[in-house]
Amino acid sequence: MTPMTYLLLFLSIGLATALALTIKQLQHLKKERVVDRQKLQEADKRLQKADLKYGGMISREDSVKELDTQIAVLNNQLQQLNRQVQSEEQELSSKISVLKTRLQGLEEQEIVEAFGFYESKYNFQDTQDYKQRLDRIRAQQKQLIKSKKAAICNTEWSVEGSLQKGKKMTDDFIKLVLRAFNGECDASIVKVKYNNIKTMENRIKKAYGDLNKLSQTTRCEITSSFLNLKLQELWLTHEYQEKKYQELEEQRIIREQMREEEKALREIEIAKQDAEKEERRYQEALEKARRDVETLTGKAQEELFIKIEELQQRLAEAEANKERAISQAQLTKSGHVYIISNIGSFGEDVYKIGMTRRLEPMDRVKELGSASVPFPFDVHAMIFCENAPELESMLHKYLGDRRMNKENTRKEFFQVSLDEIVKTVRQIDEELKICKSEIIVTKIAEASDYRKTLARERQSNIDCN
Repeated sequence: MTPMTYLLLFLSIGLATALALTIKQLQHLKKERVVDRQKLQEADKRLQKADLKYGGMISREDSVKELDTQIAVLNNQLQQLNRQVQSEEQELSSKISVLKTRLQGLEEQEIVEAFGFYESKYNFQDTQDYKQRLDRIRAQQKQLIKSKKAAICNTEWSVEGSLQKGKKMTDDFIKLVLRAFNGECDASIVKVKYNNIKTMENRIKKAYGDLNKLSQTTRCEITSSFLNLKLQELWLTHEYQEKKYQELEEQRIIREQMREEEKALREIEIAKQDAEKEERRYQEALEKARRDVETLTGKAQEELFIKIEELQQRLAEAEANKERAISQAQLTKSGHVYIISNIGSFGEDVYKIGMTRRLEPMDRVKELGSASVPFPFDVHAMIFCENAPELESMLHKYLGDRRMNKENTRKEFFQVSLDEIVKTVRQIDEELKICKSEIIVTKIAEASDYRKTLARERQSNIDCN
């Protein structure tokens, strides 16, 4: 449980305790009223017994007066108790109202912190811009302190009749207040994160208010200009950290793309070398067969002619593979756009739309389904095109409102139907004419590991029952 949750729990317990005390007091008063009624009934019974026993010896009028006096005293006590209860009820009601208000405020604060909502105030392009502005803000703070405008005193004090001693006292007090305020601000700025920016902002404002309240007796105060500079430093520090994280993430993605490109180029080069070896091997075998065919006759010659045809076919395939590898190396943007799903890991209608330039695109899909996810991915489409990055970028743009992670656009998961993805791919290809393979889509996700796991769980539940 978070500290905020504990605080909410303690406030709730306080409210419940206050209500329980009020109920207990009301029950006590009811019991006292019952006791008073019983006393009156007993006194009346004693009077009746005495009247029967002594006849007219006891004056009924005196007894009635005595009882009236007792009743008046008891009524007076009862009224006092009622007034006391009403007063306590009003006091408890007021306390409960205050506690409810504070509880509501804390709940709202917890919600804000949970969502970490913060509206950017600067939106600079890179971290260097933030760093330069931070340096400027800190320089302005130092200038305010140097010019004695960070905190001021609105009264000229004298100590032991000396204005000079009074000024020294004021300067020392202002120095102490600023040191306390700077310490609180520095602690808030160091701790600021995406999910506590509002809390740290309120903490600085509270320190500003509390210190100015304590300084009222000396007529000193921290200026609003200095407060604003501290808040700007907080906001800038927060945005600087966020931008720095984004840049690191972008660099990581770029490095990953470079590794992917290098791996694709290595694969292409290996495929080219293998194709050239195959071509040379079949070429040599074909030349030898052509030489041998001239020395043979009959059935042996016919068999060799069949072998020559087979070698010519394989030689043509090897030449085609070499040309494909060379073409792939020359077309730096050609590749495959894949559409894959993983219902065991992410659920229904969640698809990853990515791109790879590898000659064997399934190798990339297998890598994505490694130890990072509990189940392997299912391939719904593998589209070859001459400008794979552009097709991927356009798809991401058109389906932008369906992104699962709208904060980090590098995450390529979309919550959308497969039909809508296919429709969007065909719409883009009509505009760009870059898809070089037929757009064939497999709608059913096999998800064999996931479905087998579900079957095992069902069987276990049946066996347990």
